[in-house]
Amino acid sequence: MDLKAYLEERRGLVNRALEAYLPAVRGPAFRVVKAMHYSLFAGGKRLRPILCLAGAEAVGGDPAEVLPVACALEMIHTYSLIHDDLPAMDDDDLRRGRATCHKEFDEATAILAGDGLLTAAFQTLGEAASRFEGRETALLAVIELIAGAAGYRGMVGGQMLDLQAEGREVTLKELETIHRLKTGALLTASVRAGGLMAGGTRAEVTALTSYGEKFGLAFQVTDDLLDVEGEAAEMGKATGMDARRQKATYPGVLGREEARVWAQRLVETAIADLETFGERAEPLRAIAAYLLVRRS
Repeated sequence: MDLKAYLEERRGLVNRALEAYLPAVRGPAFRVVKAMHYSLFAGGKRLRPILCLAGAEAVGGDPAEVLPVACALEMIHTYSLIHDDLPAMDDDDLRRGRATCHKEFDEATAILAGDGLLTAAFQTLGEAASRFEGRETALLAVIELIAGAAGYRGMVGGQMLDLQAEGREVTLKELETIHRLKTGALLTASVRAGGLMAGGTRAEVTALTSYGEKFGLAFQVTDDLLDVEGEAAEMGKATGMDARRQKATYPGVLGREEARVWAQRLVETAIADLETFGERAEPLRAIAAYLLVRRS
């Protein structure tokens, strides 16, 4: 399949929906809403919402129908990036090739913009109830799923573990625990949520979940490798930061070559999980394979 064309089409679909869901930049909260827009429309790949749409597609659903869920996932992801970039966390100046939110505005505004996007995500999900008439049970399950993946049992907990691991040696098992939570939880929830909202069977949703778990780890392995080997101009942010912060990474624990082998193995087994879906899961297969050659 033409993955580039697929991603561009899906990204456009998500961007148009996000523009409709996010408040206009006006009113008493003008500054914080402007900061929310600044970060949300900074040119992201929209990977999580696209995985959600592809998950729906894999079980035979209409990707456009799950757009509220997909957009909520992107709002949560963007909020996490705003907070990760803060001086108290990773202290980054660049994100996606331009100034991070706290550099463009200020730290307090960045915190509030992140808070605003997180709460807007759940408002978007709540408002979608009328759209999913007859599927309210599935929507409630998806809200619970996303809240868990984003919170202390998922992304937030993983970020805490990641910060605590700085400057010390960790085992491969510890590293996987960090990134199953910090990175993998929301990626897994994205593809699983698409399958759930599109009416996937228990077996189909289980297969998508297994794919998502392996995809999430593979994404983090390749992200760690890019921090070592990538070009800042392509990445849109400074490289070599993991070493400077003494982060626990896969190249650091396994070595670069073994990390590449591990990423390859994860991608292969993730793709194998999709066998039951046939051609409907071709986008998910292509996205997983792309992890091994991506440059940003």
